[in-house]
Amino acid sequence: MPDISVLIIDDEPSILKAVSMTLKQEHIAVTCADNGALALDILKANTFDLILLDIIMPDQDGFSILKVIRSSQNYTPVILLSGRGEDSAQVKGLELGADDYITKPFSKTVLVSKIRAMVRRTNQYVLSSDEAITEVKKGSFTLRMESQTVLKNGKEISLTSKEFSLLYLFIENPEYIFSKQELFSKVWRSDNCDDSTILVYIKKLRDKLEDDPSHPTHICTVWGKGYKFCI
Repeated sequence: MPDISVLIIDDEPSILKAVSMTLKQEHIAVTCADNGALALDILKANTFDLILLDIIMPDQDGFSILKVIRSSQNYTPVILLSGRGEDSAQVKGLELGADDYITKPFSKTVLVSKIRAMVRRTNQYVLSSDEAITEVKKGSFTLRMESQTVLKNGKEISLTSKEFSLLYLFIENPEYIFSKQELFSKVWRSDNCDDSTILVYIKKLRDKLEDDPSHPTHICTVWGKGYKFCI
């Protein structure tokens, strides 16, 4: 029985067929949508562990679909698929709420590994119902583990799975200075640090959590060393 469910959104029949076959061979449940309207209808009635989203599509591109997904408070992990390898496209996708990015053509093995790693990292923060601790509190912040949301002074703030993972790491280690390499290793589970990705996610967290993002008091930069969380 499949232990992971994935929605693939891509207008190319050959890509849908190839990726779908690959994932099914790995015992991953697959649902396909060849356009944004169909995908959004499917998401209204179903939940998935992960979404594979093509960027370049004729009627509605992946960026606009991603905006709708996130604006509807759906924080399912999203991996973008694209033939565009420019840093600007990758950064734009991350800023809109994507969790990862893979450029076509891609290795089937790498794709499956990314999917399993992403779902595993997401699930590690979701506690089972029989566990006593369902919240983590530090200062004015409360992290709700099951919904992956955070309260600041009682006001709920929705986060993507990667934003939640990053904040959880900070909150569990207050005042500890994390280098960019450490953050990338612990949250993205990779030794190949991507500075632009770290900068994007630090900015996103500050925009959501800080009273004045231009003068952060919680997610603080330690020049020449990295970042730390201040209660």
